[in-house]
Amino acid sequence: MELFSFLLLLPILLVLLKIWKWVNDKRDQECYILDYQCYKPADDRMVGTEFCGEVIKRNKILGLNEYKFLLKAIVSSGIGEKTYAPRIMFSGREETPTLADGILEMEEFFQDSIGKLLSRAGVSPHEIDLLVVNVSMITAPPCLSSRIINHYKMRQDIKCFNLTGMGCSASLISLDIVRNVFKSYKNKYALLVTSESLSPNWYAGNDRSMILANCLFRSGGCAILLTNNKSLKHRAMFKLKCLVRTHHGARDESYNCCIQREDEIGRVGFYLGKNLPKAATRSFVDNLRVITPKILPVTELVRFMVVSLVKKWNRRGSTKGTATQGPIKAGVNFKSGVDHFCIHTGGKAVIDGIGFSLDLTEYDLEPARMTLHRFGNTSASSLWYVLAYMEAKKRLKKGDKVLMISFGAGFKCNSCLWEIVRDLEDGNVWKDEIQNYPPKTLANPYMEKYGWIQDEDPSNFKIPED
Repeated sequence: MELFSFLLLLPILLVLLKIWKWVNDKRDQECYILDYQCYKPADDRMVGTEFCGEVIKRNKILGLNEYKFLLKAIVSSGIGEKTYAPRIMFSGREETPTLADGILEMEEFFQDSIGKLLSRAGVSPHEIDLLVVNVSMITAPPCLSSRIINHYKMRQDIKCFNLTGMGCSASLISLDIVRNVFKSYKNKYALLVTSESLSPNWYAGNDRSMILANCLFRSGGCAILLTNNKSLKHRAMFKLKCLVRTHHGARDESYNCCIQREDEIGRVGFYLGKNLPKAATRSFVDNLRVITPKILPVTELVRFMVVSLVKKWNRRGSTKGTATQGPIKAGVNFKSGVDHFCIHTGGKAVIDGIGFSLDLTEYDLEPARMTLHRFGNTSASSLWYVLAYMEAKKRLKKGDKVLMISFGAGFKCNSCLWEIVRDLEDGNVWKDEIQNYPPKTLANPYMEKYGWIQDEDPSNFKIPED
């Protein structure tokens, strides 16, 4: 009888064991951010109005029309006077970069931010199990991840990944790699390093669609320390809830709207097409379709479904189509499941478009606007400057949710949701100046300094030497 009872209980015990093992393994697959460090270059790399004017004047093939275009672009860009440029710009060699210039730019960032991060977290470089580096516009064997391993003397069995060409959305792609590795290995440390190399990528031509990138991109970077060790949960800052990647590379229009290429006379630059907003809208809409059910409560999803059905019923006799030429309203109350919005600082139009689509307030958009104004578009690392602004303003409280949204060449839209594990209030890169933000005005002085260009006659225009 006892044997019979044991045989009956055995399947139940096995099922309970499997459930316990699944729950335990699931806990080890969590992805936590222990700490992160944004990069703040030295003040001698700061870009002001006067210096920008000097750099533009060094390009002798620009005419009045190009000057007017650049003035309009920089005035409306949302970028202020305290952003940073690579050292090559200050030596006047932007048109003749060397490989060493690009490497030096990256090494300055690596040695500053990674060192500060590991020191503050109390983690030795020898403890890092996984290294993921994303820098899109430089490739030099040995790769950048190998240079970091060499500098910090990391272990020989470290797993490393070096991503290039992934564009401004590469941070979340790197995060996805970390997340997936964590699913297979327990109790690991990962170091995610994200930046962009501007030194070798200055465009010295006069194609408007390519010269625009010179106005928008600035130096920056971020190092992030992650773990899946549940015993370190009490030290963590953020816990990853979900991540969604959308890639429209199969669409020729999306693929070609944001691409590195040569102009008509062979000068290499980064082309930004007029159909870029349309491509961004399409990828954003498709990304939202996937992530929305993952991050919003059921009540909001049901409400949206009912409202949508009513609208369709009311429009059933209409023959007019709906186009996605510009930003469109999502129609969902994202604030029912999200407390903070961390938006890629691709430009003022990007921030405005996402704000319109998600029906966000100026309070919600302030972190992205201030980051764009203070640091410019730092490519894939820009999300972390936005996050640091929220932290410096003491907005991030335990249990809050943060939605990150980024766009990149390809064309890609990636997003993820973080849960804040504990109250956060460290200033990070904003520590010494957060009290000055937001400023009274975001207007930059370019129009005041160079507005006279608008009234010049093309037939006798000559840029002044002074």
